[in-house]
Formats: sequence, C-alpha cells, structure tokens
Amino acid sequence: MQHGTRRRLAMLSAQKSGAQAFLATHGPDVRYLSGFTGSNGAVALVGGRAALFTDGRYTTQAKAEAKGMRIHVDKGSAAARAAAWIAARGIAACAYDASHTTVPEFEVLRKAIPGKLRRKFFVPANGLVAKLREIKDADELAIMRRAAALGCRLFDGVLQHIVPGATEVQVAAHLEFQARLAGVDAMSFETIAASGERSALPHGRATRTKLPKRGFLTLDFGVVLDGYCSDMTRTVHIGKASQQEWDVYHSVLEAQQAAVAVVRPGITCGDVDEAARSVLRKAKLEKAFSHSTGHGVGLEIHEGPRVAAKQQQVLEPGMVITIEPGAYLPGKFGVRIEDMVRVTARGGEVLTAASPKVWIEL
Repeated sequence: MQHGTRRRLAMLSAQKSGAQAFLATHGPDVRYLSGFTGSNGAVALVGGRAALFTDGRYTTQAKAEAKGMRIHVDKGSAAARAAAWIAARGIAACAYDASHTTVPEFEVLRKAIPGKLRRKFFVPANGLVAKLREIKDADELAIMRRAAALGCRLFDGVLQHIVPGATEVQVAAHLEFQARLAGVDAMSFETIAASGERSALPHGRATRTKLPKRGFLTLDFGVVLDGYCSDMTRTVHIGKASQQEWDVYHSVLEAQQAAVAVVRPGITCGDVDEAARSVLRKAKLEKAFSHSTGHGVGLEIHEGPRVAAKQQQVLEPGMVITIEPGAYLPGKFGVRIEDMVRVTARGGEVLTAASPKVWIEL
C-alpha cells in the first residue's frame, strides 16, 4: 500500500470522527503515513493535501523519504507548526491521537492555534492510524517475513554458545552482535535471557548470572528490519531435565500449538487466548500463566490487536500477532514458547516456523 493511499484512509477515518483534518505526531504513525523516519516529525492532512513538518537536521532525509509531500522545515516543535498550518487553512476541527499526546504536548498544540479555535478545534481520535496499521500489506509482510526468518537463524546460531558457566549477558550479546552484522536496524526490545530459577521471570532480562549445569534458558528477542519488528521466544534445557520440567515444557508447547491452530479470520482474540489457556488449565498450570497470550506486532513491538482473555476484537486477514503462552513456577523454573503468526484468508501462517519448537536439551 502506498503512503498516499494510507493518508487517504486516515483522512476518511478522521472525517468519520467529525473532523476536517488529521494531525499525526506519534513516530510510527508518521512513518506509516509518510515514510519519514526522523525523531521530530508531524504529518498534517487536510482534504487531499498532506504536509510533513520537521526541523533542519532532517532537511535532506525528509526530501528523500517523504516523497510526494509538502515538506516544511523550521525550528521548534514540528507538531505545533503542523497544527498552526492546519488551523490557517480554515479548519474548524482537527482529529488527533490523544493516547499518544501528553498533557504538556497538548498544551503546546493548543497554544499554536488562534485562541478563538482552541475550545473545539482538537477532536480525540485515539488509535486512528494504529487501527489501519493492524492490517499489513504485501510489502510490509515481505519485510516481516525477512525479519522473522533472520530471528530464526540467529537462534540457531546462538545454541552453540549456550553452555554452563557462560553468562546470560554473553549469550544475549552474541545474539545481538550477530544481528547487527546481519544488518538489522536495532533489536525490537532488550533481549530477555533468563536461566535456571530466573526463567520463572517472564521479563527476565539478561544479567551476569551464569548458566546452570542443569536448567532452562528462555530467550525472547526480536530484530527490526526496515522499521518492522520480529518477536520470538524459545526455551531450551541445559543438561538432563527432570520429569516435571519435561511435563511443563510439553504442556506449554501443546498450549501454544493449540492457539496457533485456531487462528483464522472471524475468530476473536479472546478465543485464541482461551485455546492456549484451556490446555494449561487441564494441566493445572493456569495460575502459572500470568500474562496474555499475545499481541500485534509491526512498526511497534506491541501494537493491536491484543490477544488476551475476553478480548472481542475479531482477527482479520493481514494481521500479524504473537502467540506466547508460558508457565512460571517461582523458585523453580519457567517456560515460554512464542511464534509470530500472520492471519491469512483461511487460517494462520507461522512466520517463525523455521525455528522448531521441539524439545532441545543441550
């Protein structure tokens, strides 16, 4: 989908909210609508007109990235200048995303427009662009497939470095170094590498803790390619496992596979969550599953839809979600398994399938 088409869809959505213009200031939304990747940018949409506002640091970059748009370069807040530009076009109501606008930021926007307009000018339209971003087009999916495939290769390559005595930081550093060599923009988030008892921490970021002679290591990581994130989790066992460790791992695996199997258009996010949760409930591990089953992923590592209990949003073709059930036994160990799944016209396509989820004992 071209940026111009995205802008037209955003403008139509803004009009449905009763506005005659739209102001985008959230970085991922600005990139989605314009292609601009700088840190200070705002997109103003008025009817069929579109303008990008930024500062002098990005003069050349803006011209290269935001093709087909009017580009305004000046000092100060890009968002404020965009708001003033919209108001100067005789607009009475402008939609904006209040969920990504702080109170101080909103005051800057209000002060940028004439006093007589301030009372009713800004119309909250939370998640307007985020909703459009939930459905990935062919170009976006191609990038995300590459990012997911690279993540799988990185996991395969790091296995030889998972040995007793190595630290969690060393494992994470090797993985991230290889990611950089492969040309990623960045990591999607701070790599989680949690071993032994620390594997019971769902967000156990890498520390100087040494890998045990016996125990689990959970690796949760992702890469950013051309602005789009990947996300995957694999849990491996170092040394010979106990029966309990084996049983919990395979219960989580069964739960994860059950949730992947029900992905299709028309099913609710809550149904996907329940598919995983019901397996863990039967295994008497429901209380050990302390978070939602998944989330959307794209220009941001966490975006819509939310795959959680009782969520009524319906899956649609083109969405990309994660499915990541886990079981965490404090003081003992934890297990999580995560894939990225694209919603297709008939079901689900696992984008991280190149990295198997079978039991790995090192």
